[in-house]
Amino acid sequence: MDNPLDLLRADDRTAAWLAGLEADDSPDVEVVLPDAFTLLDLAVPHEDVNEILALAQKIRADPGLWWLLERCARRLVRGIGLIDHPFDLPYLPAGLGAAGRYFHLFVFVAALPHVRAYHRERGVPADVSRHTLADLGRNVAVHRRRHGVGGVIQPSWIKMHYRGEIYQLGRLQYQRATLGTRMGTLIEGVMPGAPSLNLHIPDFSGPLTPAACDDSLARARAFFPRHFPDEEPTVATCYSWLLDPQLADHLPESSNIVAFQRRFRPGYPAEQPNDGGPIEFVFGDPDLPPDQLSPRTTLEHAIVAHLRAGGHWYEGNGWFPL
Repeated sequence: MDNPLDLLRADDRTAAWLAGLEADDSPDVEVVLPDAFTLLDLAVPHEDVNEILALAQKIRADPGLWWLLERCARRLVRGIGLIDHPFDLPYLPAGLGAAGRYFHLFVFVAALPHVRAYHRERGVPADVSRHTLADLGRNVAVHRRRHGVGGVIQPSWIKMHYRGEIYQLGRLQYQRATLGTRMGTLIEGVMPGAPSLNLHIPDFSGPLTPAACDDSLARARAFFPRHFPDEEPTVATCYSWLLDPQLADHLPESSNIVAFQRRFRPGYPAEQPNDGGPIEFVFGDPDLPPDQLSPRTTLEHAIVAHLRAGGHWYEGNGWFPL
């Protein structure tokens, strides 16, 4: 394998990021490599386990990758408990092969004891902690579905779980957040920067039924005042293609998506098309051209028909009081 640090320095997208790591003086974090049972606890698909375990030994033996792993882990751990911590974990150059595709999984496993400790300090129930951190396995499954090989599809997303920012409560996930300027100036009675909960709808979790959403929201209304009493969010927000109001024109009144949209008060109008959003979450790959899609369900037919008629989809947004 080429020197991984040389590959990072040669890539404009990662050179500055690497320089920041080299200058970092965060306390060291003892890096623990994953074993099979840890991977299974995190819902990593069985077909990925053997490759990850073999790769762990290669990373341990490679001075450059080990250096990188140690410093990424300590930067991630330093941000546990914070909201909107600026440190990110970029995608690594393709030249790193499997080590690059799976690398962030090793960073998250290294942070695992620390985020679990943070959950315990906050009194987060063990099942909530387990379900939240297992989103890593879901992410690995999405990577294989899209690319045909294992890896972590979106480390910047999973990063928020492993610093205590996102929690899975039933069907929905909730992100500890603060209101941005646009949404904060729109909602009467609150200000930009006020605490809020940002709702997320994870894949591979069954239908988005009204009953499942009611149950999840009831859990959230009890969970956050109990475990984060210093934040006191008063509104919930959501930014998703599922809130594009055009969906209601294409789906039946009984649709779970339409019922989900009705929970929210409209936010600000979306300006830029986001056709890749529904294609990614419904068909598995945002880059699939509409004329190559083979719709089967009512939702799939709605998405494809709208695009083939020359329309566009947008990321909608909305809010409701907690």
